[in-house]
Parts: sequence; C-alpha cells; structure tokens
Amino acid sequence: MPAQGCIAVSTMHLAKGLEFRAVAVMACDDEVLPLQERIETISDEADLEEVYHTERHLLYVACTRARDQLLISGVDPASEFLDDLDT
Repeated sequence: MPAQGCIAVSTMHLAKGLEFRAVAVMACDDEVLPLQERIETISDEADLEEVYHTERHLLYVACTRARDQLLISGVDPASEFLDDLDT
C-alpha cells in the first residue's frame, strides 16, 4: 500500500491481493486487452482460450482492487472484456 497522498502505478499482474481506495484501469481498448500481438502468435485453440481466460481474469482482479472508486478508461472500440463488467 502506498504512503498517504501517494500514487501507486502497477500492472494488472501485480495487483492481486492489494486494495486501494481508488483504482484507475487504463487503456481497456480493443486489441490492447487482450493484446493483439499475443493473440496473433497463438496457433492452438486451447492456448487461445487460456489467454482469453487469463486476460479476462486479470481485468477482473484489477477492477476489484478498488475499495471506494473505480475508473476504467479506453477508446472506441473498447475491449470486449468490459461487457463482462457491465451490470
């Protein structure tokens, strides 16, 4: 947890187990989440499903680190994973 009045910058991979008063999840764009370059290198369908599952889970974990406020940003077209968060 960062000191009072400080901002912590991290990847989604490092957010697990942490909690913050406010979280901003940035660049939730199509072809960024999941990363298009990573998708293009996968030839096996099972591996592709695993990548999608992992990336979706990472987004969920990052978003649930926010105790009070959550901001998700991106440009159009947004990541398809954001539909999973819509309530």
